[in-house]
Amino acid sequence: ANTTPYNDVHTLDLNGPYVPSNLVLTGNHAFPLAMNSQGQVLMAASIYGRGKIVVLAHEGYLATFPALVENAVTWLRGDGSNNSSVGVQKNLKTVADNLSKSGFQAKVVGTFSDSPEVGVYVTDAYRVGEDPKDLVAFLKAGGGVLIGGQAWHWASQHPKKNTILDFPGNKVSGVAGIYFVTDYGKIEILHIHPQIPSFWKALEVRKDFKDDLEFLLEGISEFDIRGDLVASEILVHGPLAFPIGTTEDGRPFLAGTYYGKGRVIVVSHEHLLQKKTLASFWNNALNWLDQDRKGVVGVVPRLNVFAMSGLQCEKTKFRKDLNVFVCTAYSDKYAEEIQDFVAEGGGLLIGGHAWYWAQTHGGENPLTEFSGNRILNKMGLSLLPATISEGSYKAPVPSQAVKDTLHFRSLLRRFAAHVIQGKQLTKREQKHLQKLGMECASFLKMKAHDTFNYTQVLSILTDILKKTGMPQVAKTRHSSMVSIVLFHAKPEEQKSTLSHCTAIVEVTKTFSALVITHFLFSQIQIGCQTDYLDAEELKRAPSVHASFPITAMKMQVGNLWGGLIYLVAPPDVKVEGAEIIVQKAVLAPYYKSGVTTAADWSSLRTAPSPWAELEFDNIVLTVPSDIVRDLERPDEVADLWNGIMKGVADLAVIPRKFTRKERIVADVQISVGWMHAGYPIMIQWPSASELVKPGDARTEGLWGETHELGHNQQRDCWEFRPHTTEATCNLWSVYVHEEVLGVNRAQAHPSMTPTSRRTTVEKYVKGGKNLSDWTVWVALETYLQLQEKFGWDAFKKVFAAYHEMSNFPSDKKGKMNLYAETFSQTVKDEPGWIL
Repeated sequence: ANTTPYNDVHTLDLNGPYVPSNLVLTGNHAFPLAMNSQGQVLMAASIYGRGKIVVLAHEGYLATFPALVENAVTWLRGDGSNNSSVGVQKNLKTVADNLSKSGFQAKVVGTFSDSPEVGVYVTDAYRVGEDPKDLVAFLKAGGGVLIGGQAWHWASQHPKKNTILDFPGNKVSGVAGIYFVTDYGKIEILHIHPQIPSFWKALEVRKDFKDDLEFLLEGISEFDIRGDLVASEILVHGPLAFPIGTTEDGRPFLAGTYYGKGRVIVVSHEHLLQKKTLASFWNNALNWLDQDRKGVVGVVPRLNVFAMSGLQCEKTKFRKDLNVFVCTAYSDKYAEEIQDFVAEGGGLLIGGHAWYWAQTHGGENPLTEFSGNRILNKMGLSLLPATISEGSYKAPVPSQAVKDTLHFRSLLRRFAAHVIQGKQLTKREQKHLQKLGMECASFLKMKAHDTFNYTQVLSILTDILKKTGMPQVAKTRHSSMVSIVLFHAKPEEQKSTLSHCTAIVEVTKTFSALVITHFLFSQIQIGCQTDYLDAEELKRAPSVHASFPITAMKMQVGNLWGGLIYLVAPPDVKVEGAEIIVQKAVLAPYYKSGVTTAADWSSLRTAPSPWAELEFDNIVLTVPSDIVRDLERPDEVADLWNGIMKGVADLAVIPRKFTRKERIVADVQISVGWMHAGYPIMIQWPSASELVKPGDARTEGLWGETHELGHNQQRDCWEFRPHTTEATCNLWSVYVHEEVLGVNRAQAHPSMTPTSRRTTVEKYVKGGKNLSDWTVWVALETYLQLQEKFGWDAFKKVFAAYHEMSNFPSDKKGKMNLYAETFSQTVKDEPGWIL
């Protein structure tokens, strides 16, 4: 705050003859200096290139507030600048006089071209020069620009013009993310504070985009996104961004935005750029991006875009002399150049999805690390890991879309008014709060802590949370939108605003003997409940864990929801001689078989953390601490699970010591089913207690847990999806129950009784013995009959044979034939074998 033009200015009395315009801020560098009680920005500053700009929402303020202008000029010319001269446009002679009286070298000039040697240029928003590009170049090269003006009168005189792009002042200030718009600004006495102002009312979207949609959707009735593709959802979060194509429930797959003096359109799969049924739309889109300049459209070589507009298209890498650039979202090689290209008037059409990147980059943040988002985030659009179902979606009616759109910022503003002021939400707004929660969680994952638009949303969400209080996890309580939002504030921000509900830890790594690089571990993770929830009703926030790349020998990290602390090591890394010091954390109940003594456990089981962990030879169990408070014999639990995991390994014919221990984690709500496989295996909270009851396990069984462990042993080469997906995993359930737990298959699960099995087969036969019906229990029956004839050793030999194979068939028929042949070869010498 001390580097902004605020010094010694405590109030600004705007009451008077001047009616200002509102200012809209975009990008990563623009921030407000003064904001009124309606959330309207009336003074703002920004950085572009190596230069700085300050914008006042009426030219009259340049003369009315000389102290503010002096501070602005001082800030604009920078510390230690050798060029102290200030050029002042001739219509602002009073400003030049005021600056001269304060010791500045101010000179009156006709236009900017008359003052090439100045360090700062002062002008109104109507006379920015014959060629605004010269002033933009001056700004980008390190110059300072001070502009005052309002756009509402200009807009009334130019009703057919696009104020964002055509208003003279925006042709300069827009490149730095500050726009004059047509709203009247409310005049009042503003009290200036040293902090950058933030207010929930400032979230309002200031453009209706009706004209843009009418142009883009001319002749378009639907968007056909059917075919062999999966698109991502787009997060539309910028104040000048807008959806173009959405699903029925309002999830965008096609969107546009203004950025600087240019425009952007994003489609969330690159193949849609080449889809013939969308050719008419791309024709409209390219013309909208071109802004009627009839320039060259550059298209990256591997894309073919349908353009029938007569624009000249060239296959090329990015070049600055293009009017429009068309590319995919999979490279950020020219990210900064493309951003400047758009800011200075270029058009960008970009296609791509983020879901595959997210799936293949576990532990990384797609909002910050995915190449497409490195380009798009600051423009007000982001590609999300969430996917869009293929289909044909109706194009919006522009006049209706303006009324119906529930832009992220607008809906958050209305929700804030509801929470803070008690204003009622419409039924439609209430219906979309779930979506808003997901959008807030995604938006905060951008972690753009040094940008105004991000910190503004973060501040508003914090205010909402303070107003409502921290929601508590409950088995029966459904979360409000407040509990959906996961804050990704900096640890120090969390500590100052939410210290009552944040885990703050310091992790220092010291090593004996040699100094080992801190990349021995790749990241710190807080919380093991990694399921992301996308459900109609929520009992917890969608995401409650946090990951932090390790970038220093000592780090401070935090997670709003708390959680156990993990150091995640890259594959094949052996950690030896490392001492990890954790400070300011809460002790958790923890047992490790072969290490934790009975005496240790008697005190550890009462540790205050709400989550406990039991680590055995090949599996780790994470359960609510209440479940282990009265657990007196964890060694017996260890014997149970060590036996189970040996059984899992024996049937799979893999080493009894797992390369990576399996994990089972309990949670109040999981992403799918009562339990699901993966790393970790997730189970519902009520099932957690059965994990630590060896006696019950050996009489009643653990079908669900062994079912999921079986899923983790399935291999695509001998799986016939979708038929055997929920069948072959149960081989491990049956094996473990009979060979380890001593529970007969007929008692292990109701579907395993002789009567139930017989009924399953009869129903399948009577139904015509269709392959489509060969699933779950009827498919399992096939394998069980083979097992009952040839024993478990036959299966072990088959699995062992597959370990030695390579170049497996990928088609279902080929895989089925290979399995039949492999099993037959395995048992051909057994009694009762028939070819």
